[in-house]
Amino acid sequence: MTLNTKTLLLAIFSLSISAAANAQSGENTYKQACVSCHGAGVLNAPKFGDKAKWAPLIAEGQVTLTAHAYVGVRSMPPKGGNPNLTVEAFSDALVYMVNNSGGKWTSPDAKTVAAINKEIETRKAGLNKKQ
Repeated sequence: MTLNTKTLLLAIFSLSISAAANAQSGENTYKQACVSCHGAGVLNAPKFGDKAKWAPLIAEGQVTLTAHAYVGVRSMPPKGGNPNLTVEAFSDALVYMVNNSGGKWTSPDAKTVAAINKEIETRKAGLNKKQ
């Protein structure tokens, strides 16, 4: 095995561990903050696993849906009611829900997180104009 092959295998292994850790943290955040509404469909929240209800939300795109949900949308409070959630933790929980409800998203990289943060600011500015 050459050095390049070893380096490539190590990189793939590291990415696999990172993806598993993000999936686990997304599942944990879901269980701590999201399941109370998305498990039962409280106030018409799309239920975990309900592909029909999640499909139009998934179609909004990862950046838009994450940002709008993070700020609060429809009957959902900002950050799912947990003021301590970071954008990254919230995003991973949403990825976990989406991927168990018909989507195929990945944990957001730095570029995607930056786009989400930009959309959060745009959303907040739009909501402030309405008030």
